[in-house]
Amino acid sequence: MSSSSIMGPGRHANLLRVWFLAAALWNLAGALPGLIDPSGMFEREFGRALTDPVQVAIYRGAWGTALLYGLGFLIVARDPARHSGIVVMGGLGKTLFAANLAYMHLSGWTSWFAIVVILGDIVFVGVFALYFMRLRRRGVALL
Repeated sequence: MSSSSIMGPGRHANLLRVWFLAAALWNLAGALPGLIDPSGMFEREFGRALTDPVQVAIYRGAWGTALLYGLGFLIVARDPARHSGIVVMGGLGKTLFAANLAYMHLSGWTSWFAIVVILGDIVFVGVFALYFMRLRRRGVALL
């Protein structure tokens, strides 16, 4: 059975592909600057300098994870029905990251920039939830 028939009419499958492509681009838009200039990205997000080399390496590693999620969402965009495990992993990562960043923002530890990241991740988690509901309605095993 093709991905289109599992996901529903062609327009629904295509819309999901677009959303997963957008999720990939969203992750890559953060990951690439975070990997290239982790100190600058940290300063935008937290409003203070990042100078400790160990913390720079850890922060760069976090952006490496975002890069992997972005690459995973590119894979999902090719065939959304086939790669639900990647969506589970990426969606859980986005959920936990957004929750942690929201906690840090409410604690006064981040700049306004964190709100953009939190809201963006919440939108994608919502889309992923709709994706799983659609798979379930069509009787597709989620994993």
